[in-house]
Amino acid sequence: MQHEIMYKPAYTLLEVKLEAGERIEAESGAMVYMSPGIEIATKAKGGIFGALTRGLLGGESFFTNTFSANSKGVLGLAPPYQGDITHHRLNGETLFIQNGSYMASSPELSLDTKWGGAKSFFSREGLFLLKMSGSGDAFISSFGAIHEVKMKNETFTIDTGHMVAFTEGLDYGVRRVGGLKSTLFSGEGLVADFKGTGTLYLQTRSMNSFIGWLTPFLPKTG
Repeated sequence: MQHEIMYKPAYTLLEVKLEAGERIEAESGAMVYMSPGIEIATKAKGGIFGALTRGLLGGESFFTNTFSANSKGVLGLAPPYQGDITHHRLNGETLFIQNGSYMASSPELSLDTKWGGAKSFFSREGLFLLKMSGSGDAFISSFGAIHEVKMKNETFTIDTGHMVAFTEGLDYGVRRVGGLKSTLFSGEGLVADFKGTGTLYLQTRSMNSFIGWLTPFLPKTG
């Protein structure tokens, strides 16, 4: 799929060039602009039950939009927050995406939820990861810039709030760093140890840390 990722890394915009008959699916609300020859249709990705699961448990919207080109045209997409976009090409493989980071993909790719168990629960990032499988183009977004880590039969430790996505072949476990005192006063606490061979996508900013920094400046109610 022909595309261009512009204005990296803070206010990134994805422009997709669609040929006649070509389609792309995108998260609801991601569209910035489109050519006159492109039609939009809204549907529940994976059926109504799958959409409810994604929305209630995966942190994504219930529906996705399918953009179909009747003639050659362009489509502009962007995430709802300040951040980056990256492209990942799947060739009969699986990509696990943290809730909130899915933006768009080829219609041929399946998008489902994967139970993360206690690992995701204790990482404060939600109980579900989105599981994308098949062959096609995937576009994921981040809060801050995206940092790509190539791993080859090794271990890599990250703060849980900085995970965006990872490929199959990687597994992770969540653990606490330091004792209770360091957890409360250092701003750190939980990390994820990734192991194996594959690609790990990180975001250079953490939404949890940003909210924690912003909270003291918000007006007090009552």
